[in-house]
Amino acid sequence: MPDVDPDLTTSPQPDTVEHSLSAAPLPTRRRWFMLSLLLIATIINYVDRVNISIAAPFMAKDLGLDKIQMGLVFSGFAWTYALALVPAGFIADRFGSRFTYGLSLITWSAATVGQGLVGGFASLFGLRLAVGALEAPAFPANSRAVTVWFPARERGLASSIYVCGQYLGTALFTGGLLWLATTYDWRHVFYSTGLVGILFGIAWLYLYRDPLACKRVSAAELKYIEDGGGLVKSSQQRTRFNWRQVGELFGYRQIWAICIGKFASTSALYFFLTWFPTYLIEERHLTMIKVGIFAVMPFLGATVGILLAGIVSDTLIRRGYSMSFARKLPLVVGSMLGMSIVLVNFTDSNLVCIAVLTTAFFAQGIASASWAAVSEVAPKELIGLTGGITSLAANIGGIVTPIVIGGIVHATGSFAYAFWFIGAVALCGTLSYSLLLGRLYRIQLRAR
Repeated sequence: MPDVDPDLTTSPQPDTVEHSLSAAPLPTRRRWFMLSLLLIATIINYVDRVNISIAAPFMAKDLGLDKIQMGLVFSGFAWTYALALVPAGFIADRFGSRFTYGLSLITWSAATVGQGLVGGFASLFGLRLAVGALEAPAFPANSRAVTVWFPARERGLASSIYVCGQYLGTALFTGGLLWLATTYDWRHVFYSTGLVGILFGIAWLYLYRDPLACKRVSAAELKYIEDGGGLVKSSQQRTRFNWRQVGELFGYRQIWAICIGKFASTSALYFFLTWFPTYLIEERHLTMIKVGIFAVMPFLGATVGILLAGIVSDTLIRRGYSMSFARKLPLVVGSMLGMSIVLVNFTDSNLVCIAVLTTAFFAQGIASASWAAVSEVAPKELIGLTGGITSLAANIGGIVTPIVIGGIVHATGSFAYAFWFIGAVALCGTLSYSLLLGRLYRIQLRAR
């Protein structure tokens, strides 16, 4: 495996880069507008994943679904999502973020509306499979957009901002969606979230552009992005897919380590996206009002975690630390702190329980800075495909975790062993990032 970064011998010192780039005038800051679109799209993306957990207690009773069936419903999204990620990454590279994301938004949102019309397990499970497949292009398109729109020294924060959308949606809208479910019925949760996604998908197609296709970005901003390591010209490249490229990517330890680490981090994420409200209601015996308040806290903690990771990582780079150290530090710290989730088994206090879970999800937010690492190591020709491969590994955790937790709760009547499972997976992520990952650098594909 290659172990030398060819750019290290030619790259200017960080202080020199920062001085020369900051000296250039920036009459436009169009990249931040594009990032705001990514943030909104990611919020909608995750609200349409988590809405099932908010509706679940009402839906299960209404449709007569047991814990095993609900575990399958919770995991159904991740089955097709994981399988579709590699082709979705190629589609993002081939057709660009604008078309790929816009079509994805509109179609998955239509399937979300359809979930409000289901009459039983089969139709619900089928639509969860559909939503998973149709959402698959989102994060590869996110990764590609940030890599072409942002210089390296801003990429950590930019990645953190759009990733925090996966927590903000739940934090902002859980109370409102619970109100819909209790005031009207659980079907209105899907009607409302799906309609918002369709409308924003149309707006995305109208507003988003890659750098060289954007008429409102100045030449000075384009130069700033490109001189800082943003792959502006890659936004016009159209890659032809070859399965050998997938095999070649797996020849690098960075890819394996990020895949294992993402699997671990996503396992914790999917507990909060699926079983968390059920845990609060059935094991902690909280009222709906308290669930609406307490369920928000871990998501706020995770939002702070991912933003803090991005800020610290970019600050370290600007202060002269290596990119590799700056991007790896949050991954190791976040994965290690994520093991604290097992402490919830040692308290009867609901307040302490929420504090522990908030800390654990804060840690998961820090570890989610792995998207910045993906942007740094992905070959410039295969940004979307690399994001798809690593996201595939992550979302295997989304398949495994809801089913395992459902099986544990069904067999034992308690969530205790579920938390031990999540803690053990977090340990695997810590070992992967600290021992296997090694030094980060952009992979150079062999000439063909």
